[in-house]
Amino acid sequence: MTQPAPANGLLTIQPGRAWVIGCGLIGGSVAAALTSKGWHVAVSDADPTVTEEALRRGIAHELGPDPDADIVFCAGPVGSIPDMAATALEVCQGVVTDVGSTKRSVVESVTHERFVGGHPMAGSEQDGIAGADPNLFVGASWVLTPREDTEARIFAKVRAVIRSMGAEVLTMRADVHDRMVAQVSHVPHLTAAALMTLADDSSIEHRALLRLAAGGFRDMTRISAGRPSIWPDIIASNTESIGDGLDRLIVQLSSIRKAVAEGRTEDLLRMLEKARVARINLPTGIKISDDLVEFAIPVPDTPGQIAAIATLATDLDVNIHDLELTHSGEGGKGVMILLTDAEMKDLLVGGLIAKGYRPTVRTLS
Repeated sequence: MTQPAPANGLLTIQPGRAWVIGCGLIGGSVAAALTSKGWHVAVSDADPTVTEEALRRGIAHELGPDPDADIVFCAGPVGSIPDMAATALEVCQGVVTDVGSTKRSVVESVTHERFVGGHPMAGSEQDGIAGADPNLFVGASWVLTPREDTEARIFAKVRAVIRSMGAEVLTMRADVHDRMVAQVSHVPHLTAAALMTLADDSSIEHRALLRLAAGGFRDMTRISAGRPSIWPDIIASNTESIGDGLDRLIVQLSSIRKAVAEGRTEDLLRMLEKARVARINLPTGIKISDDLVEFAIPVPDTPGQIAAIATLATDLDVNIHDLELTHSGEGGKGVMILLTDAEMKDLLVGGLIAKGYRPTVRTLS
């Protein structure tokens, strides 16, 4: 499915057949994105009016299942993904991934060699198939959580398809993902819901309160307008990490509360300045540099190698623009080819050597 693109050194992927199970906002956007890239897309959904809408809008070409699908996206609630994946793996021989917002329970349930867990960090004010947008994932982070025994060709295929939709792929273990997403997504959502509930309760007594809600309050609570029905599955599948995140938030708020009560304005100013600097420096997306280098990394031709190196790159905050694995004629060996920014070369070389790899690097002209 992938071919070298000698003009710029990046790999390209040839459109094939895809099957999307579940056509809400994310599933519908996956279908729309792949269709716009020339893929033949089949869709399935428990609600026939949803698939009818997908066909009417040209988001998809036919109703699933598609036994000839090269890739299947399972886009339902977290609790339903294992059954979706099992169906997909039985129906077709393509690779299978999902878009669930928690990963540990999914990866532990679906152990098939052709499955790779995934989570696009993208959303919209709109809901359902009506909000489907082929550009939803452009510039967004999309996490993949391969198992230690995931084969290179399976991981590379899923990664290449996701990259073709414009997303930046991060690779990490499922449990690490769940801890991180609890902190940056789940706890903030619950916090926004708490703030909105407090304001709503107060508005009963002070009817003008919600009229006074200015831009800052609206920005902080915007995510509380999201669809509540997905949250029971999220909380049930990530209870420990969400609980830990809430505990840390409570400690931080208690510290702020104490500083306010004691009039420690200098401490509050330091905290506010630290928060301001951190907010300003939030990443705004990853741009492909004009100055790329190509790594050739000899690896044993065994499952888990490509996932290990991709995870290392994520840990080092090195963006991999593309990768592939070529097999050696000697047998039992392979060479992983990956492209990254030239300025990150030394950092990645050092990390690879520390892990026992022996990379060679060349500049792409």
